[in-house]
Amino acid sequence: MRVRAARPRDLAQVVAIDAEITRLPKARYWAGIFRRYGNGRRHKRFFLVADSGRRVEGFVIGEVRDWEFGSPPCGWVFAIDVRPGARQTGIGSRLLEAICEDFRAHGVDTVRTMLARDNQLILAFFRSQGMMAAPFIPLELRLEARGRRAG
Repeated sequence: MRVRAARPRDLAQVVAIDAEITRLPKARYWAGIFRRYGNGRRHKRFFLVADSGRRVEGFVIGEVRDWEFGSPPCGWVFAIDVRPGARQTGIGSRLLEAICEDFRAHGVDTVRTMLARDNQLILAFFRSQGMMAAPFIPLELRLEARGRRAG
């Protein structure tokens, strides 16, 4: 298994992995992500795939963010997934290790992510990698609800 930068020809397999998990084929979305992150190492953006030699088995995407919310530069992982039939073989760990190496190369010593609190699978994965609760709390505001109250 080799972890490497994503290439344009990998995109269809990334879309297929995501669709297998979410049941939503989002080719346009992934094309946009590839345009922003696919060749972004020089811009502190990373889109890596785990390549078995026959096919893409998983992917990870992230970037270095500077001073967001007052935080010193840190690495953010915003997508990681492994083909369901290839899970629990160490591919996710290798992908996370690889992107963390890229973050380290850019002087980062902290990695963050965000996930849905009911996604027990990804929560268990990140905890198994040593991640824990961060000092930030995500907040949200439902805009349609706010618009109705304003009238």
